[in-house]
Amino acid sequence: MCDTVVATGEATLDGSVIFAKNSDREPGEAQLLQHIPPGSYPGHRELQCTYLKIPQASRTAETLISRPAWMWGCEMGANASGLCIGNEAVFTREPYARTGLTGMDLLRLALERTAKAPDALALITELLGRYGQGGNCGYKSRLFYHNSFIIADKKEAWVLETAGSYWAAQRVRGVRSISNGLTIDEEYDMLSPGAEDYALKKGYIKKGAAFGFRRAFSDTLITHFSKCRVRQSRTMELLGRHRGAITPASMMALLRDHGGDSGVIPPHATDMGSVCMHASLGPLRPSQSTSALVAHLRSDLPVYWATASSGTCTGIFKPFYLGAGSMDFLDREANGHFSKDVFWWRHEMLHRRALMRYPFWSAHLAPKRDEIERDFMESEEKLYRSYKKNPGPAKGKLAAFSRDCFDRGMKSEAEWLPALDAVRKSSGIPLRFRFFWSRQNSQARLP
Repeated sequence: MCDTVVATGEATLDGSVIFAKNSDREPGEAQLLQHIPPGSYPGHRELQCTYLKIPQASRTAETLISRPAWMWGCEMGANASGLCIGNEAVFTREPYARTGLTGMDLLRLALERTAKAPDALALITELLGRYGQGGNCGYKSRLFYHNSFIIADKKEAWVLETAGSYWAAQRVRGVRSISNGLTIDEEYDMLSPGAEDYALKKGYIKKGAAFGFRRAFSDTLITHFSKCRVRQSRTMELLGRHRGAITPASMMALLRDHGGDSGVIPPHATDMGSVCMHASLGPLRPSQSTSALVAHLRSDLPVYWATASSGTCTGIFKPFYLGAGSMDFLDREANGHFSKDVFWWRHEMLHRRALMRYPFWSAHLAPKRDEIERDFMESEEKLYRSYKKNPGPAKGKLAAFSRDCFDRGMKSEAEWLPALDAVRKSSGIPLRFRFFWSRQNSQARLP
């Protein structure tokens, strides 16, 4: 389960487009933040996606993606043109194919092959019609679903929602969020050919009734249990509070939201209706926020703030740039077992200890995290002002700045870990929550 939000220029403080997403997946499913240089592929080559092989493009764009380590496709990402996309699992009346391009495959293909939001939308819908969507997208459990997307570039953003091979698209005007359910009814700007006739033929709508994409195609039962409407309502409320003054910092706060507006809500008291999601025992709480991204799509120098870690409320957002050089400090591979060589897993030690000592985390360590992020953002703003005055020399500093921020974040987390270990676990945590995470730690061989 995930949440993706966007604010276009009329809703942000500086007039730029700002995109944000929490990727919610199974606990222990490591997610890689990965930098992929541009590629050139002469001749007729094939590309192995998660399940299907399709013709490779002759050229692919430089990308920064966040993907489950075992999959080819990605949950969210951006390319060197400033195109940014995030996807959501949605549940519909249409059957789920056992194979096909996954929604994450479609997302990555659009980042690699297009530069603007309308072109990405056109490519995704074309590939959807040609190859279909499908395949198991669960890690340890089997999970099949259809997909929705927020597609943003430096000037505009679109919501694209699908049900099998059918789809509807709506241009974003101000602020918008999507979660794990269809949201577009009659207000679409584009609709796949034949969608209304098909829905009528299948009995999804009654003859003479107004056609709405959500009303026709949504699986209301599974959508209800995903609590997507609760989360989407909350994200739209938070976006509305800052409309006209939305910044990357306000997007980060949105992604860390546990619900409620007074006091600290510990992870064990959250549920599937929380934007920052924490898994627990039981079939209705299987997902965990495993990565987060905020994309500040400035017209001249986009910056991508990513945690590269699970637990958005415990992670540190670090800045990344495309077209600025190597990111060889990022993880290259991971699996379901702890490794001290993988940053995602090193942070997981901190994250899981914080789950059991959240009052201490909130009072003593979260303020330090916030101070570090403020320093990162102030330094990034100074670097950006220098870039605007003299792009050449400043551009040469971007990669080093990103690496320094990443290293500082790792060092800080390493220092916080002993402080958490020195504190007793909080009282009042339900047994089911403790048991669930104890079992997760054992399975992952977490120290």
